Amino acid sequence: MLPMLMLPEERHAELTRSGLNLIQQAISIFDAELRLAVSNRPYQAMFGLPDRLTLPGASFEDTIRFLVERGEYGPQDDPEAAIRERVDQARTFQPHYMERKRADRRWISVEGAPLSQGGWIAVYTDITQIKRQEELLRARSAELSERVFENAERLSAANRALAATNAALEEAKRILTESEARTRQVTAMVPAHIAHMDRTYRYTFSNNQISAVFPGSDVAVLGRTGEEVLGSETFDRIRPHMDRAVAGQPQVFEITHPPSGRRIRIALTPDQTGRGAYVLSTDVSAEVQSREALAHAAKRAVAAQVTSGMAHDFGNLLTIILGLQTRLGRSGLSAGQVEDVQATLAAARRGVTLLDGIATLTGQREHRPRPVELRGLLDDLAAMTRPTLGGDVTLEIAPGLPDTRLMLDPGALQDALLNLILNARDAMRGQGEIVIAGRAAGRWLELTVTDSGPGFTDEALRRATEPFFSTKGGQGSGLGLSMVYDQIKLAGGTLRLANAGGAQVTIRLPWRSARPHLVLLVEDDPDIRAATREMLTLLGHAVIEAEGLAEARGLTDLPGVTVILSDLQLGDGSGTLLVEAGLPLILMTALPASDPLRAALPGPVLTKPFDDAALAAALMMVTDD
Repeated sequence: MLPMLMLPEERHAELTRSGLNLIQQAISIFDAELRLAVSNRPYQAMFGLPDRLTLPGASFEDTIRFLVERGEYGPQDDPEAAIRERVDQARTFQPHYMERKRADRRWISVEGAPLSQGGWIAVYTDITQIKRQEELLRARSAELSERVFENAERLSAANRALAATNAALEEAKRILTESEARTRQVTAMVPAHIAHMDRTYRYTFSNNQISAVFPGSDVAVLGRTGEEVLGSETFDRIRPHMDRAVAGQPQVFEITHPPSGRRIRIALTPDQTGRGAYVLSTDVSAEVQSREALAHAAKRAVAAQVTSGMAHDFGNLLTIILGLQTRLGRSGLSAGQVEDVQATLAAARRGVTLLDGIATLTGQREHRPRPVELRGLLDDLAAMTRPTLGGDVTLEIAPGLPDTRLMLDPGALQDALLNLILNARDAMRGQGEIVIAGRAAGRWLELTVTDSGPGFTDEALRRATEPFFSTKGGQGSGLGLSMVYDQIKLAGGTLRLANAGGAQVTIRLPWRSARPHLVLLVEDDPDIRAATREMLTLLGHAVIEAEGLAEARGLTDLPGVTVILSDLQLGDGSGTLLVEAGLPLILMTALPASDPLRAALPGPVLTKPFDDAALAAALMMVTDD
């Protein structure tokens, strides 16, 4: 018969047991619950313990009871009190060394030390021979003074106690080393850069997370200055705060990291030894964007509250004015009067346009991404826009656009870019150049609109996205950039204003490739299946169809299938069972969103009827790269 193979952990445990059994000293380890964790054979042999008291899990109290009843500790007036005393001492275990004479007249030394995980280890050594030698020395050394012998005896005992203390110190050193290793591991897992700089601004400690907060920085920072690691432009923004921190003043501040545009919050804590400062740097870009979005939403809410109440009555007044002025224009007025009527009509129509802007400001928006070829979208926008710019304004689409199909909301993006183009035209007073450029920037699509005009004023850089803020005097509604800001935020992007020769607006949108998929479509209604198949193919995906659950289960393992799109309630079962295939699953149902059956459904749910934009968004949710 072949021997049974042991698992690695079983081999390790067996090696440990064998090694402990070869040690002449008796060893026992009890855990924090006073249960035996480990012991060796000399432990059982020294105290004559039955097998049940040497098995893992044996109770310390049962062991003490056995030893007391057998007379290990000599006669006891109250055995139960003696048992309780030793159990209570074990619950508050302290390191110790002692020597005691057993009932069989043999001597043992006992060394005990607590463990960092709870519980304690005890080592028992038979020192009978040492004691006999000491007694023999006493009997044969009458010429030695009693004081010298006692000192020698005390020294011997002290040496043994010192050895126990050294063992305890070694264990403490090991625990401290492990604690330091755990601390380093924890700091390395924190999504922030934790460091220490000395008074010359050189790094003396780092948790190696600097590149996660400051992209592009070298991880090897120890011994290097902050300026060498972060660059002079970034460190110049930090240095004044470091000066104050080294002088003993705690600092918390935020900077923008120039190379990446990230917003970084830095906390500096003075080193109490006067040797520099501790540094905690975290990326708070998402928090700042959310904060700005909330502030912007609050301003929009106030604006909407002020204006929406008047919009209805204002709309009625404009309707009356337009009707009356149109009638007047047809009543045979003089040329001057006709000109006045036309001016009034123009002003009223501008009021209608303003009302449309207010409706857009206060209304609910949805982000509706779909696969988009960026070059085609921008070419269409340029063709639509150029006739409105005038002959002295040129619009250029820069080369180098990403050629990957991306998941974007084409309507919202075109509206945003159109607003920026018209703003640029007005700022240049009908003469100059507008350039739209695009590039992949890490996990972002970056689009910039730059004009050759005078650029933004300082006030515009601060307030341009506020509703109703305008630099056009009475000629602007102040809603253009506000709506652009809202559209970009809704898509999960950012908007940045700057001056670069002229005004420059940079839009960053999440980079989401519109990858084609092989979709397993499961629908028992042939008409719905045909309509859904057409939407999927128009979105650029390939489709395999199944009429029910049983057929679909036979198709899930086909090579290349990446997504399952299934009706919830099929004729032969529930579409939720297809989650067993391990593929991304999207369910379709006509049940309302409030139906409790929908709450526990796995993955995205499409409510019938849906359009291609909703379908594209659901596919993006389960396959977003």
